[in-house]
Amino acid sequence: QVQLVESGGGLVQPGDSLRLSCLASTSENNLEFYNIGWFRQAPGLEREGISCVMSNGIITDFVDSVKGRFIASRDNAKNTVYLQMNNLKPEDTAVYYCAASRYSYCVSDKNFYDYWGQGTQVSVSS
Repeated sequence: QVQLVESGGGLVQPGDSLRLSCLASTSENNLEFYNIGWFRQAPGLEREGISCVMSNGIITDFVDSVKGRFIASRDNAKNTVYLQMNNLKPEDTAVYYCAASRYSYCVSDKNFYDYWGQGTQVSVSS
């Protein structure tokens, strides 16, 4: 069992930055076996995979529109995965989720992720 708690969302203006955090914990103390992915879901749209960080720190980005602006990272000592979001745009407005997967490598398909956080709202508006 993996518990995930996101934080760091909020209302910002275009061009601003936010850093989301995902604090993870497991009942078996085996978080190193899980890849942690970041997803987002805007109203009326499908949940979209943004990025994923493997336990060894290898990062896979899935969405071209955020490449160069969003940077995922992982601090295993703190059991925390981050999503640094720079130069935010109105189209980035969504609920952002982190999720855990034991698949052998990072994938963007949400069906490969077994555990999800509750989500944090990010709103970008002038």
